[in-house]
Amino acid sequence: MQFESFSAFVDMGGYGFYVWLSFGVSLLALGILAFDAVRQKKVLFNAVEKEQARKIRIKAAKTSATSQVKSSYSEAQASPRNEEMKQ
Repeated sequence: MQFESFSAFVDMGGYGFYVWLSFGVSLLALGILAFDAVRQKKVLFNAVEKEQARKIRIKAAKTSATSQVKSSYSEAQASPRNEEMKQ
């Protein structure tokens, strides 16, 4: 389909308003979807990062607690009071 001028192309035989409005609404919807996808990606990556940091903290706390229990157990076995109680 060829048009005689640019204004005839924009007018689209009297249907230009509806055609261009539909293009505009479609582009707006696609833009909103793209923006929301980028925003959700950031939110998801932040949540994953927080969860990984939480797991690292929990693992470090467990390791620290285990080493404290082991050291206190070793100290308790090596204390002179326990030696006296054995005799």
